Amino acid sequence: MIIWYLVYRLIMLIRGTKAVQLAKGIVFIFIVRIVAGFLHLNALTYIVDQIVSWAVVGIIVIFQPEIRRGLERIGRTPLFGGREENAHDQSVKFIKELDKAIQYMSKRRIGALITIQQETGLDDYIETGIKLDADVSGELLINIFIPNTPLHDGAVIINNDRIAVAAAYLPLSDSTMIPKRLGTRHRAAVGISEVTDAITIVVSEETGGVTITRNGRLLLDMTREEYMKYLTAELVPKKEKGTKWYQKLFNKIWKWGAGR
Repeated sequence: MIIWYLVYRLIMLIRGTKAVQLAKGIVFIFIVRIVAGFLHLNALTYIVDQIVSWAVVGIIVIFQPEIRRGLERIGRTPLFGGREENAHDQSVKFIKELDKAIQYMSKRRIGALITIQQETGLDDYIETGIKLDADVSGELLINIFIPNTPLHDGAVIINNDRIAVAAAYLPLSDSTMIPKRLGTRHRAAVGISEVTDAITIVVSEETGGVTITRNGRLLLDMTREEYMKYLTAELVPKKEKGTKWYQKLFNKIWKWGAGR
């Protein structure tokens, strides 16, 4: 199990890099070696063995940048006292990207509708949109909602801190409590909040005002300070404060030694 876990981590480490092609080549060489040994092809077996013997040095030279990057990533893990980007940091970064887009669109009165999935799934609504599956960035959100572009009409749905789809259709609310001056985006934001627990952000095309809806509630014309406080409270998990494992082990050893 340990070996297979290490193999899995290695695959995840090289995924998406040019080292994948190297891995395919190594697998092919081992297959050739096994077949040559099985068929008693002594000359071919000797050649393959020589290639494998010298290949280690060649791999280190050719893939030195990837190896260094991988070792640095291992050194940044909490196991060795490093610091990986945890859920708290990711959520803070996510909100900063949202804020960047909201501020840009609000000042220029670019209409926007952004829904963030919570506990209730939004698969039925995701199916109505155009799939993106992209990292959340302020620049991408701004580009999506620029008027007269193919994706600007409809909602962006964010799931697991990634933009799942754009131009999605949300259910419109029939509530009579919604002010008459509000348009389709606001009715769609309230509509999705009535059937799910999603958080939806609306930027008004007429006024540039920022509105948030959730659980049927409509928070109109929020200031930057207000919506940042709300999003932080709802989306950012509390930062864990704890002693690292090696510090706990050292403390136990120290206490044990002092007791003796």
